Amino acid sequence: MIFNLSKDTKLNENYKIMAQTILPRPIAWVVTQDKQGVINIAPFSYFIGLSSEPATVLVSVGHKADGSPKDTLKNIRETKKCTICMVEEKDLQKMHFSSKGLENGISEADIFDIKTTIINNDFPPMIDNVPAAYFCTFNQEIDLQNSSTIPLVLNVQEVFIDDRIITDKEKMTISYNPVARIGKSYAFLGDEITPPIIP
Repeated sequence: MIFNLSKDTKLNENYKIMAQTILPRPIAWVVTQDKQGVINIAPFSYFIGLSSEPATVLVSVGHKADGSPKDTLKNIRETKKCTICMVEEKDLQKMHFSSKGLENGISEADIFDIKTTIINNDFPPMIDNVPAAYFCTFNQEIDLQNSSTIPLVLNVQEVFIDDRIITDKEKMTISYNPVARIGKSYAFLGDEITPPIIP
């Protein structure tokens, strides 16, 4: 069956098709701050690394139901900075709760008891005890021609890696069990598969 996404399907159907076939989708747990210093924490599963030179990632951020920009988008536009945290099983519940829309000026950190810590004064705080975090600056928005989703290209300035997930410091081997989206559900990506030997 062929779906013509520009003609046959509605926006919500497009999302369902793509979200259930592009698997898994890593989660960017994005921390931003507004100009008053209020911390906003929100997860986004349209997230991917773009390049390692220059180090860049892409996060797609939508709008609220009333058409206004989500706080993550608003804050990044204003401050040009964010901190992206990776998610492990122990933080699944809080990460999921943080997707709930809150009124302006109310922080998910307070409502859902999400502890944060500042390890770089130039960026929003990092969520406590995450395996890895990216400290990013704004590069550009991508215009998708009147789309309500705004892809943001972000420059990775620094990366935090928890020592507990570095299995070999000399070879810089890192191993942990991230949480990803699988359609509407989540999955733990802990099992590795050894690739076959190329003849």
